[in-house]
Amino acid sequence: IRARFAFDVIDAEFFWPDGPAAMRLAAALGVPFSVKARGSDIHLWGRRRSIAGQIVAAGEAAGGLLAVSEALAKDMAALGLPAERISVHRTGIDLEAFRLRDRIAAKAALGVDGPLLVTVGALIPRKGQRFIVEALAALPGARLAIAGKGEDESALRALAERLGLGGRVHFLGQMPHDDLPALYTAADVMVLPSASEGLANAWVEALACGTPIVIPDIGGAREVVQGPAAGRLAARDASAIAEAMRSILSDPPTQAETAACAAPFSWERNAETLEAHYRRIISAACAPAKPGTAGC
Repeated sequence: IRARFAFDVIDAEFFWPDGPAAMRLAAALGVPFSVKARGSDIHLWGRRRSIAGQIVAAGEAAGGLLAVSEALAKDMAALGLPAERISVHRTGIDLEAFRLRDRIAAKAALGVDGPLLVTVGALIPRKGQRFIVEALAALPGARLAIAGKGEDESALRALAERLGLGGRVHFLGQMPHDDLPALYTAADVMVLPSASEGLANAWVEALACGTPIVIPDIGGAREVVQGPAAGRLAARDASAIAEAMRSILSDPPTQAETAACAAPFSWERNAETLEAHYRRIISAACAPAKPGTAGC
C-alpha cells in the first residue's frame, strides 16, 4: 500500500491489537501514527498485565491519541497513557439516516401495539440483556425487542420462558444497520445495561430517532444523558432499570426534544475533529528536529 499511496499517518481504530501493530508499522515506514480508544480496549484488555504494557508503549510512541469520551480519556490517563496527547473524538452518526420519523407508523409496520422497549447489541454477558428481561416482568403490557446475536441467546430465551414472558420478548437476530432507524423509531425506550462502554453508537442512534435511553452510569454516559429528554441513568439491576423505564413511559419527552440531544454527534463534527487531529500529528512529525534545519 505504501508503495502506491504515500500516506501521511497511520490510524489505529482500537488499542489492542491495533495500537502495537500500528506502532511497528509506523517505525518501519517512517510515518507517525494515532490510536483511538473505544472502551473495552482500555477497560478489558488494559487490565491484562501482559497486554497493558504493550498498550502503554503504543500510546507513548503515538503522535496523538483519541478517546470517544471525556470519561474514557481519564481512564486512559489512569492506565498510564500520556494525558497531554489525548483528545476527545466523540462518536459520529449519520443524522440523515437516524432522524425523526412517525412512531405510530413505525409501530404499525412492526405489528406492535403498546409500549415497546428495544435493546441493540451483541448477546453477551457484558451487555446485560438479562436485566432487561427481568425488568420486563414489572412492566405489564410492554414488549421487548432484542436485536443481536451471541452466546447468551439460549439463556435469555430460557429466562423469558421461565418468567412467563415468552410472548412479550421478541428475538430479532442480527439486523442490518440500515434497518435500525425503523426499530429505534418504533421503540418508546432503548435500554442497554452494559458493564462497560466508551460511548456507544447505539445510545446516540436511538436518541437521534427521538427515543430516550436507559443506560448505566458508565463511560461517557453522563456526556450523553444530560437531562430527562435523553433518558435515565440506572444501576445495572432489574428493579432500577424497570423504575427508569416506568418513569419515561409515564412522562415521555417529545421525540423532537430527545432527537435534539444527538445534535453534537454529527458526522460533520466528527470529521472536522478528526481532520484537525491528523493535521496536528503530521505538523508535529514534520517540524524540524533542530532550529535552522528543514522539516518534511
